[in-house]
Amino acid sequence: MSKPLQLSPETALKLSKELKVPLEHLMHMPKHILLQKLAELAKENTASSDAGHEHDGNGKGASD
Repeated sequence: MSKPLQLSPETALKLSKELKVPLEHLMHMPKHILLQKLAELAKENTASSDAGHEHDGNGKGASD
């Protein structure tokens, strides 16, 4: 059995809310699973932030 993740209380609470998993599950989650979930979350955030940007066709954003 692996030891609990070494996270600060603030980080653990934030991750628990972002990943929508109970804090107890997060603390005992295998590191590779946590990294996979973080990668998925980052991918979702990148996709949603890219969808909000307008482009003028030359590869630059409208505000550039």
